[in-house]
Amino acid sequence: MKRSDMPSLDDLRAFAAVVRLGSVRAAATELALTHGAVSRRVSKLADDLKLQLLEPDGRGVRPTREGLRLAEAATDAMQGIAAALAAIRSSSGVQPIVLSCERSLAMRWLIPRLSDFQDRHPGIDVHLSTGGGALDFARDRVTLAIRRLDFPLDPDWTVTILAQEAVGPVMRPDRAQRFASGDYLALGARTRPEAWKNWLASRPDRPTPRDIRLYDHHFMMLEAAANGLGVALSPSIIATDDVATGRLAAPVGFDADGTSYGLIRPGRMKMTENVRALEEWIIRQVP
Repeated sequence: MKRSDMPSLDDLRAFAAVVRLGSVRAAATELALTHGAVSRRVSKLADDLKLQLLEPDGRGVRPTREGLRLAEAATDAMQGIAAALAAIRSSSGVQPIVLSCERSLAMRWLIPRLSDFQDRHPGIDVHLSTGGGALDFARDRVTLAIRRLDFPLDPDWTVTILAQEAVGPVMRPDRAQRFASGDYLALGARTRPEAWKNWLASRPDRPTPRDIRLYDHHFMMLEAAANGLGVALSPSIIATDDVATGRLAAPVGFDADGTSYGLIRPGRMKMTENVRALEEWIIRQVP
């Protein structure tokens, strides 16, 4: 096969993710790309091949016959490559543990604590990656993952519940009076665009904000709140350190939303002492 006959592997990977997950947005979340970047890669692949690969399906998309055949072949090929690399790495000595964590959770909760694990276990090499939602452990070369469990779980996975999800408004302490009076700007995250609407519906005694502004990530939203730009509706776990130090205030507390965070590993993974040490340490970090 000539090189010119082979499409971009990045484009194929994006397309296969869209087909597997049924939407461009879900694929973008899994691949840690923007919605536009995934759309461009899929469009470029279709243009390069001069084929229609996707068609509308309600609020999502589904593959055409040709698209499904290509997606299946691309997935098989990438899984084969991932399996070969895993075998090569496993035969070359002790491998690092790759821990995948949602971005805001990694920045606001995990990273500030990770030096403790490093000090306790200097011989264990932990590589941190970020990502949200469903994942393929072999393809993504991930050992363990910390996720909000709001997506279908593979029955072969081993899942340990870390904490129940709870959300509530947080703000710079000197903005508490404005919040109480309704003279505030509500800050939210694009990953949960309906969060403020749902919270206000559950708290009819609270005055509504002047407006709602969405940020790309929860950690950006929290920084905005800490700098006085508004009131952030935040998961408690990523605001816990700022509230404990007084950098942020949570005057009405946090309400459980029915979901939870979990530590996930593939059920057939060989458990090593290093992985066990990291698992046990992560579990201890949650009150």
